Amino acid sequence: MKKYQNFMAAVAGLAAISLAAGCQEQTGTETAAPTTPAATAAAEHGHEHAEGEGEHGHGHGAGPHDGTLADWGGGKYHVEFTVDHEQQEATVYILGSDEKSPAPIKTDKVLLSIGDPELMAELMPVPLDGEADGLSSRFVGKHEKLGIVQEYAGTMSAEIEGTPYTGDFKEEAHDHK
Repeated sequence: MKKYQNFMAAVAGLAAISLAAGCQEQTGTETAAPTTPAATAAAEHGHEHAEGEGEHGHGHGAGPHDGTLADWGGGKYHVEFTVDHEQQEATVYILGSDEKSPAPIKTDKVLLSIGDPELMAELMPVPLDGEADGLSSRFVGKHEKLGIVQEYAGTMSAEIEGTPYTGDFKEEAHDHK
């Protein structure tokens, strides 16, 4: 009996460490921690972003395009939000579980919803070079309110092979020095 209790305590400890170290599997809406955009984003926007992992304490870091990451499907996919204020354009990249590699999906659009300023935009597939017909890991859309230079928070969602995926994101606060 003592061996069984020690074994169960070890399993519980490993489970707690695993959850603390990685993304958690969740049901329903997937939420990601805010991330820190890299220096390229600062140069693009003409200001620097604050450092830190974000309010949830398990920051993903900046995505490969210096954007903000969100989870889809408990880490099955990661979705990176980027914005070009001058072009009033958002680009969302679908990434694999490694948060780096493109993960082309078959869907006709990604829906972007932002609360302040309130906007909804459909981002259409713009496949990267070499992505097979009907698959895309990049989705692009325009909206005049994306021209407002600020931190955005919202939701990105799409349906892939009949399964709905949703991820919340929040850009880091700017550090105006």
